[in-house]
Amino acid sequence: MALLFNKESSSGLKLVSAPFGFSLLLLAVPLSLMVLLSFWTQDYLTLDRTLTLNNYREIGSHPVYALLMKRSVIISLMVTTITVALAFPMAYYISFYGGKRKALWLFLITIPFWTSYLLRIFMWKIILGYNGVLNSTLQGLSFIDEPLTFILYNSNAVVIALAHAWAPFAILPIFVALEKIDRSLLEAAHDLGDGPVRRFFRITLPLAAPGIIASALIIFIPTVGDYITPKMVGGTDGLMIANMIQVQFSKANNAPLGAALAVTSMVMVGLIALGFVFLNRRWLRRQA
Repeated sequence: MALLFNKESSSGLKLVSAPFGFSLLLLAVPLSLMVLLSFWTQDYLTLDRTLTLNNYREIGSHPVYALLMKRSVIISLMVTTITVALAFPMAYYISFYGGKRKALWLFLITIPFWTSYLLRIFMWKIILGYNGVLNSTLQGLSFIDEPLTFILYNSNAVVIALAHAWAPFAILPIFVALEKIDRSLLEAAHDLGDGPVRRFFRITLPLAAPGIIASALIIFIPTVGDYITPKMVGGTDGLMIANMIQVQFSKANNAPLGAALAVTSMVMVGLIALGFVFLNRRWLRRQA
């Protein structure tokens, strides 16, 4: 029996080793080159390959980089919080009350993916614009006298657009976690006298926590590095660190500094993501 298991394990490893190695190669090589590039410097049209920390010193000495990184993290945290908070009730409803229409609800959630991401972001420009759909509707209903100016070309617009774009990515992991909950646990808690609120906080929420954390990470990590959304709806007050990285690689012709900014951002996001995971494990241990 053990021999058969070893043979199956060996064949399984051989089966996945090639695609795993290829995927690792595609990830490791570009990241390694990016890290190496961050220690070089740009000498007008040529690269000085002398290893130096000058790019990182420049990042630390110019407050604009810290400002953009701070803004990127704050925007991403806001997007993550809002999206997960809105996604959980939807996922909860589909899981517990969807009945035979669960597949239909999940199908409807994926409809936004039928259109280009750029079109979805551009749609928000039309909705939130000075003479856009929202302002025109509010003025037509006499709710406002002048168009609202705080909903476009700033951080608010970036948060709204990103929250809408990433909502399906938050709903699906939470839905999967809720589907795995053994309903007999809820029935047992009900028989023991627990009310709906107590059952939710003692059983549903702890068991759904892995899905919530997964949703938070799925949203937070890519939104920190989002480039096109702040460019289209953020204006000068909504620019994020990815926009500065793009400027360094293109207009400023300083790829090493752009690489250093990218590496710094990756390290920052990685530490925050590890913090998410650590807090989740600590919370689950307390619940246990």
